[in-house]
Amino acid sequence: MDNAEKARMENGRLFVPDHVVIPYIEGDGIGPDIWRAASFVFNSAVEKAYGGARSIQWKEVLAGQKAFDRTGKWLPEETISAFEEYLIGIKGPLTTPVGGGFRSLNVTLRQRLDLYVCLRPVRYFKGVPSPVRHPEKVDMVVFRENTEDVYAGYELEEGKEETERMINFLKENYGWEIPSDSGIGIKPISRSRTRRLVEAAINYAVKYRRRSVTLVHKGNIQKFTEGAFRKWGYELAREKYRDIVVTYDDFNGDIPEGKILIKDVIADIFFQQALTRADEFDVIATMNLNGDYISDALAAQVGGIGIAPGGNINYQTGHAVFEATHGTAPKYAGLDKVNPGSLILSGEMMFRYMGWDEAADLIIKGLEETIKEKIVTYDFARLMEGAKEVKCSEFAEEMVKRMN
Repeated sequence: MDNAEKARMENGRLFVPDHVVIPYIEGDGIGPDIWRAASFVFNSAVEKAYGGARSIQWKEVLAGQKAFDRTGKWLPEETISAFEEYLIGIKGPLTTPVGGGFRSLNVTLRQRLDLYVCLRPVRYFKGVPSPVRHPEKVDMVVFRENTEDVYAGYELEEGKEETERMINFLKENYGWEIPSDSGIGIKPISRSRTRRLVEAAINYAVKYRRRSVTLVHKGNIQKFTEGAFRKWGYELAREKYRDIVVTYDDFNGDIPEGKILIKDVIADIFFQQALTRADEFDVIATMNLNGDYISDALAAQVGGIGIAPGGNINYQTGHAVFEATHGTAPKYAGLDKVNPGSLILSGEMMFRYMGWDEAADLIIKGLEETIKEKIVTYDFARLMEGAKEVKCSEFAEEMVKRMN
């Protein structure tokens, strides 16, 4: 594919050539299994949709265990440079230690590329086993701020000299009584990054004709961080989208034709209402930690993170890295067993971001029809009566058969 080119930004808009180069990270653990399945689906969807008029040239870049084994680095600079250069990429799951070792490679990628939106659409596919009575009511798109909050990584370890100095400084200057054996973390929430996240959420709601955007926060307790997120979100909506939104303060029970409702809810109440009144929520805009919890909790209602897609996007520069949202599941590595749905649906998101909706539609059709016929991997098969259990690779093959 010598004629393949890079995606690029032209006059503030993303341009994707018909024959495009896309970098990918295979991933650790089950990464190779799900990548083989997913890439087969991607290539098949593109071929069926465009008959050779469009194509992808996949460019492997390294991160995680594979990168460390080959280069001695967990995240080589060449990998970050490739995503910077080619704009669009996709990745499998990467190893992250708990409580020590290197910082999350996922977080590092997001921060280095300033991928300020973590986009997590959550919807139900008929036939998927669910722990709730009405999973079909869940149809939300989560916009999670990706670059700050406690994930910024501004931490000091318990027992260190610099931590003691910080504790003493806070006591002397603010009167804060913090136990001397504490670890310290800083939680930055900025006006500028809040506004660009909320702007992306509202733009998405406009583009896809969604009904509302809900700001989820804990501003009743954390008034100058999460409370400020709420204030700045409303501020942005009123300033920039005055003609197309109605805010909760002006809401009288009916959303005017062509308007989008901007509202907010306390985070703990959101979790309750997402279970009891899920159909009242549409697009969600929230901070990093809240967004992490919320997206996984919503995914559990519609079948789990095994089929939960995700994308990390900077709408201003065009950079986007789509990813499987689950872990590496090392005990299943190489067994051709696990559900490839998360990575496959992340690719579907990638195609929509690229403007290749026809390929994306075929992926959704293939997935829906396969699950409807109860042809599923072990995670769903054990929860469904009359299911036919298939391998990871076989699930991909069955999907492709149903893409016509």
